[in-house]
Parts: sequence; structure tokens; C-alpha cells
Amino acid sequence: MAPPAAPGDRLDRVDTPALILDLDAFDANVAALHGHAAARGVRVRAHGKAHRCPGIALRQVAAGAIGICCQKVGEAEGFADAGIADILISNEVVDDAKLARLARLAGRVRLAVCVDHPDAVRALARACARHDARVDVLIELDVGQARCGVAGTEEALAIARTIAEGGPALRLRGLQAYHGGAQHLRSPAGRGAAIAAASALAAQVRAALRAAGHDCDEVSGGGTGTYPYEAASGVYTEIQPGSYALMDLDYRANEADAAAPAMRQALGVLTSVMSVRDGHAVLDGGLKAVSVDSGPPAVRLPGWRVRGVSDEHTVIEPLAADRPGTSGSPGSGAGTPALALGQRCVLDPGHCDPTANLHDWVVAYRGERVESVWPVLPRGASR
Repeated sequence: MAPPAAPGDRLDRVDTPALILDLDAFDANVAALHGHAAARGVRVRAHGKAHRCPGIALRQVAAGAIGICCQKVGEAEGFADAGIADILISNEVVDDAKLARLARLAGRVRLAVCVDHPDAVRALARACARHDARVDVLIELDVGQARCGVAGTEEALAIARTIAEGGPALRLRGLQAYHGGAQHLRSPAGRGAAIAAASALAAQVRAALRAAGHDCDEVSGGGTGTYPYEAASGVYTEIQPGSYALMDLDYRANEADAAAPAMRQALGVLTSVMSVRDGHAVLDGGLKAVSVDSGPPAVRLPGWRVRGVSDEHTVIEPLAADRPGTSGSPGSGAGTPALALGQRCVLDPGHCDPTANLHDWVVAYRGERVESVWPVLPRGASR
């Protein structure tokens, strides 16, 4: 599919609906978080699942990220093809065909993957042996998410022994200790307490591994909602924020931590007014352009709100105090700007990750002009 814009185009001429990225806000977010981490001696491994866009990942690495993490082998292949040289698959991989691809990829980049079961380690070792590959391994801990990950020290030690038995094809790099559920706890106190518990468990397991003679150089985890706590813990060596560069309504709903830099809304979905009715207007982007798993989007238009979202439409209406009492163009009430057919409106997504996944291109702009247009990895790369 052809891109919706070209460098140099005016933003109001971009074909809609389109995923747009404000580069001034993006660069400010990246500089702020990377600077915060660097001041505390912690590395940033930017999470590519937030955008699945190699152009964005390359920009994050150029700004100081050590590399990226992603969730799938296909994503890792796509980022490697674009020139990202240090990749962590921050997830479990167990299918034999995927393990073969992973082993082949390890010949091209510095690669690591997470494990939480001895059988998965053995399967990975067999794949690496077949392809003469070497892969780093992180033992994933369940630090409160109740998803993947071992529960504690004994399971971690069993997996470490299995990694050692795998021979030179596998190297234990350290621990994956990501608490996804803590990212959207609204209060700083709640997020801080969750990461204090996660840090304590990671420190305990790391000490046990080292006491048993296993290397454990890295503790990786943290996200946009909690990175100040991992960075200050003295336990984590790298953090894995993704949404920080883009932002969304759900993260903006978190109560700010005074110790963390403020992040700006950089990502949006550009739409056009396609219908103007009595009391509402309709935009040309709906569920196929913006995710609603974390609630409806917000329209970046004073005096208006989103009333509903369907497959190809978002209906917006004036706020109650400004709704016009007579027929005519919506927005003709006092204090609410009128809308015209074809007028561009930006939607701020509730959740940036699945919104980016709906698009083939990212239109990066500065001011009113398009600066770059980057492809998003094909959705088939999610395997």
C-alpha cells in the first residue's frame, strides 16, 4: 500500500486516517527518559513492541538506547534487517520452527531470549546446536504479573543448571523482571511499592544464582509507568520502556511522579471530517485506525468529545455546555469551533501499542510539515 504522505507535504494534506508522530514531542520524550536513566547508571533497551517501526527504533538507538526488545521472532528479524544490532526477545519462544529462525538470527546480531522452563531451554539448545549458533538467555521471573516467569529461587536455579548443561550454545546473561501490571497503577506510591517487591525478588534470585556459581550480570525490566523505580533500585541494570516515546491516554491517566520527567503526547491518528450533522460530526477513522482496548480516543479539538467509535467512523459531539440548540453545523454554539468537511482532526489513542499495530506507515512531522515516512513491520512479522 502506498504511504499516506511524502516528506515535505503539509500535514493537512496527509491522506487519512494516518498514524502521525510529532517529532518535537518524540525527541523531547526520548531525551528526557534517556537522560534520567543515564544519570542513574542504568541502560535503556527501548521496547519495539510499542511501535514495531524500525525507523523509530533506529532513532532511539541513535539517542543512546543500547538496543531494543520485542516480543516475537518475526519482529526481531524485521528490526535486524533494518540494522538494529542488539535485540532481546523479552518473551518465551517454544515452537521448533521459530527456534530455528531464532538460532539463524543469532548469527547476525547480539540476541537474547527469555525462558521459564527447563524443557524450553533444552529445545533452544538443540536449535542452536543445529545451526552452530550462540544465544544469550534471561530467566524470566514472575515479579507480580502472574503471567510468564518462574516463581522464585529454586525454579531459577533449576533453569540455570539446564542452561549450563546446554554447552557453549547458551549463555546465562541474567534475569527478566518485568512487572506489566504495575505500569498502570495510578498512584506513584502503588507503583513504587510494586517495584520494590519486584526488586527484592530479583535481588534474592540473583544472589542465589551467583552463590551457586552462575553468572547473572543483567537484570532487565521496567516500563513507561515504573522506570524511575527500577532505575533507582540498585538492582536493575537496564530498563525496557516503550510507550514513553509515543504516549497515550492510559499512561497520561497515571498520577505523575515528581522524580520523573513529564512526557508529551507524540503519537496521534490523523482523521478527516467526513460528515457534518445536526449536533455531531463524523471522522473517517474508527476501530480499524485506533485501538479502544483501553477506552475510546480523545479528539484533539477544544470543545469536542468522542461519542462513539465503530469500524470506520468516530462520532464526535460538542461538550454539553457548548452544544448548539439550533440546526446547522456542529460547533455553531458559543465557545465551540465550527467544523468543515475535510477538516483534519487528531485522535489521541487510549493505548498506543495496538493502535500502531493497525497501521502500515508512521508519518513523522515537525510543525506543519512531514519530515519522514517510516514503514511499520508487516503484521505477519508478529509470529
